[in-house]
Amino acid sequence: MQETILILDFGSQYTQLIARRVRELNVYCEIHPYNKFPGITADIKGVILSGSPFSVRDANSSYPDLSMIKGKVPMLAICYGAQFLAQNYGGEVQPSQIREYGRANLGYVNDDNRLLKGITAGSQVWMSHGDTILRKPDNFNVIASTADVEIAGFQIEDEETWGIQFHPEVYHSTEGGKLLSNFVVSICGCSQLWTPASFIETTIHELKQTIGNDKVVMGLSGGVDSTVAAVLLHRAISTNLHCIFVNNGLLRKNEYEQVLDSYKHMGLNITGVDATNDFLNALEGLTEPEAKRKAIGKTFIEVFDKEAHRITNVKWLGQGTIYPDVIESVSVNGPSATIKSHHNVGGLPDYMKLKIVEPLKSLFKDEVRRVGLGLGISESILNRHPFPGPGLGIRILGDITPSKIAILQEADSIFIEGLKTFGLYDKVWQAAVILLPVKSVGVMGDERTYDNVIALRAVGSTDGMTADWSHLPYEFLAKVSNDIINKVKGVNRVVYDISSKPPATIEWE
Repeated sequence: MQETILILDFGSQYTQLIARRVRELNVYCEIHPYNKFPGITADIKGVILSGSPFSVRDANSSYPDLSMIKGKVPMLAICYGAQFLAQNYGGEVQPSQIREYGRANLGYVNDDNRLLKGITAGSQVWMSHGDTILRKPDNFNVIASTADVEIAGFQIEDEETWGIQFHPEVYHSTEGGKLLSNFVVSICGCSQLWTPASFIETTIHELKQTIGNDKVVMGLSGGVDSTVAAVLLHRAISTNLHCIFVNNGLLRKNEYEQVLDSYKHMGLNITGVDATNDFLNALEGLTEPEAKRKAIGKTFIEVFDKEAHRITNVKWLGQGTIYPDVIESVSVNGPSATIKSHHNVGGLPDYMKLKIVEPLKSLFKDEVRRVGLGLGISESILNRHPFPGPGLGIRILGDITPSKIAILQEADSIFIEGLKTFGLYDKVWQAAVILLPVKSVGVMGDERTYDNVIALRAVGSTDGMTADWSHLPYEFLAKVSNDIINKVKGVNRVVYDISSKPPATIEWE
């Protein structure tokens, strides 16, 4: 039985962050929509209610049925969750007189309370709410306050149910990790045994039990997720795993040959398929980003399906789906809006008639890398920057042509190799070069030019959900800009993107 903390999602921007903090304690947890939670079973050690962008006073706000949880297992309600408990059990929630966003300090802390053991008076916390608990129910005991929020934390009398109006999962809450550890480890009694090694052992055993002697076909991309998933499957079923690596013509310079070579050295049973012309034909004349994504996805399925049919008696399709893909494909009154179409979750045509196996669907990206290390996969693969499924097709704004691909591949190669040479590659989460659909006037030698503009993009992130632009050294940017303009024919201007996510996305399309 795997000990689990259940997180009920009310749509907070921080819900995934709660899960990450719990997992940093080597405790497994799952996020479920508040209205679709699976119920309490013996493996559920505790429940956390997330915050929400809504108000408990709104007629259309989220009203969960907590009858199966409250008083039966330990529960920690955060922000909206705490306000829901207060409002629903006899208290009063009203708009704050002072909007409470940002840093605050706990002036009063009841450190005799099990949730707040080791939390110091004056501890910095992060507030993010427009409502506040004005009056608490009689059996709610205040355990923490700030200068502006009297009921910053409470416990229901004679019950293992707590509520806090701040966000312990956010780094700005300096002792938030301690509070979560108090709840998950001390109160819920979790044993902290969920480690990469235990995940590998359990997953391989489950794959053997589930798949047996069946054959699995899987498309590889050269990225971290599909590689780790493939190695797990290979450990479980050996040569019954058949891998296919499709060259869509939109890969980085020399990537097709390099990736095929690295996989063969890992002992994987892999076939390479160069389908460049198929993808270029499908993309001809398309300029709208989503149309390009769908054309690339559709063509990949067609090419992959044709190749998969060369293998007899295949029963399963392996995918490198990870947990953020799963979470973002589920909607709770709209908190997980579709920003762009995913290439892992859904989209499998009915005619393929294959069962799906997704060994990594419970892991975040950084957890996938730690599992990869446990499997002995080379750090050069595990530390590779994320690369989108549609490849350079969504980094060429506007229509796609062979000449534009060639320009972008050369510029991208200079940028990526430059990051490695300057020791910056591992300090950046993801780096990209974008070919803009504009031209600019320039001067080369004594001649006027009218050529393409390249945008460089580099961001820092933990899991790709949010990202800040990377402050790369001016000397580096100057060198890369000069090399691209001098060495890539057709480019006379280079710009650097200093937008963060949100409001921008990491990719331009």
